Amino acid sequence: MSLSSSSAASLPRMRMFDKIPSAEEFISEIEPLNVPAVFSGCIKNWKAFSQWNPSNGGLDYLQEKAGSSTVEAMLSQQAPVFYGDIRSHERVSLPFSTFIGYCKDNLCDRCDGEDSFLESKKHTLTESHTGQFEFPEQIYLAQVPILNIECTEKVQLECLREDVEMPPFLESKTISSINLWMNSAQSRSSTHYDPHHNLLCIVSGCKQVVLWPPSACPFLYPRPIYGEASNHSTLDLDEPNFCAHPRAEHSDEYSQKIILHGGDALFIPEGWYHQVDSETLTIAVNFWWRSDMMSGLSDHMDSYYLRRILRRLIDKEMNQLLHLPSLVDDKIDGNQSDQPNTRVPGGVQLRQMSVLHETDQLAVSALQKLVSLVHERVNPNQPVNSTPANNLAVEGKDESNEIMKPDLFNLKDDPVALLLWTLQPLALRCVLLAMAHNFPRTLEALILLVLSPVGAEVLTRKFEEMDQLIGEEDRSQFFQIFYGVFDNQIAAMDALLNGKESFARQICVTKVRDYGEVSFTAVLSSRLKRKGMKKWSGFIFDSGWKKK
Repeated sequence: MSLSSSSAASLPRMRMFDKIPSAEEFISEIEPLNVPAVFSGCIKNWKAFSQWNPSNGGLDYLQEKAGSSTVEAMLSQQAPVFYGDIRSHERVSLPFSTFIGYCKDNLCDRCDGEDSFLESKKHTLTESHTGQFEFPEQIYLAQVPILNIECTEKVQLECLREDVEMPPFLESKTISSINLWMNSAQSRSSTHYDPHHNLLCIVSGCKQVVLWPPSACPFLYPRPIYGEASNHSTLDLDEPNFCAHPRAEHSDEYSQKIILHGGDALFIPEGWYHQVDSETLTIAVNFWWRSDMMSGLSDHMDSYYLRRILRRLIDKEMNQLLHLPSLVDDKIDGNQSDQPNTRVPGGVQLRQMSVLHETDQLAVSALQKLVSLVHERVNPNQPVNSTPANNLAVEGKDESNEIMKPDLFNLKDDPVALLLWTLQPLALRCVLLAMAHNFPRTLEALILLVLSPVGAEVLTRKFEEMDQLIGEEDRSQFFQIFYGVFDNQIAAMDALLNGKESFARQICVTKVRDYGEVSFTAVLSSRLKRKGMKKWSGFIFDSGWKKK
């Protein structure tokens, strides 16, 4: 058994156990973590481990015990790759004894030194159309039921149940199904996840399993959530198309690889993507059971959990998109940035801060650049001179000015948002107060005409950080000055809210697309038109920057 993993620091790491855990240990210390775990030598006491091994007469034993059973198998024209989605393979029935015969032939070929893997590739490429059973390498016994509590009539190999023991740490679980997996030649299964917890037990042979956490879903391009194979990746195993699937180039960074041998067992939590390579004549048994979380979900709570999970994904993505270091010297803040829990003493005369001194060079530079950016956006053909005489006029502008407002969601693409982000909160307060005093119409244009969705998110986050650094009196006075610039203070508030929610909406659409391969753009757009942009999400904000 060997383990390798990617270099991603935050990736949940697979755990290795040489000792079989008790039921109590598994329930309290392993299962709740939802992280894969390997149990070395876990099933060596099984009758199946000693009786099924093809190298020790196991094929004769299986033929005698279950040869008369009819089993359902996967037939793949792309063998040795077996894609699990229903469009990429056929389901065929055959006597278990026939499949055992294929295995015996392959065992003889191995003894004679023939490379069955190369032969299977040749047959697949040149002659697979001549007959579905002519080339047994195209047949894979995948998920053949030994036990199925939901549909007993589907059970095909119940006679093998006595050879398979329940692992002691699963004794308290309600097992949904026990299945046989068996291949006569080398095989590869497509990348997918299971909606149940899974214990994969290697009876004989060897399997290499590559695992990805559920958070790596966007890199694996899952099939649409409404499809019949929504738990499968769309990526081609042999030749992934990085032009069509560019994120897939980074999928290996989130993967972990384990090689399992006879006697080993691997716990694969629900939702973990896995891709399995099996060597010739590998036999495995797996157990599926529902997780406690899924078992405890009430139907009437589904929509609530969906909204909460989407909100979590949105918040996480926004934090990642805006995770850029501040580039402006901390001196602007009077060293307050180094003390995030220290409040500025009350009674500061904010109106005295409205005129920046020449000694505050960094703040003056930021103010000049911000004024210049607003002028360039609103009046691109007019020269910019950062004096009160060159203030912008917003009054009387028609609705065509809405076209000027940038629809930007990437911080690095928006110079205004990036400038706001690089300023420390108290430095930004100084700049905005100076704008309110010296360039009130420019400040109005910034909020109403220039601020993009990502800019609105950045600015309001800076306001919230500012709230933690100043007292209630100063906060109230600051926002009184800030909003006092606007002829219509409600319009200013709406511009900030609409920008924030447009930013969150875009991330929501992106996350739904990445995790579910569903485009909700048209659906959400229609909702926005019917209900108004700022109403669609139901998200709640609570900070001092909102006008009371």
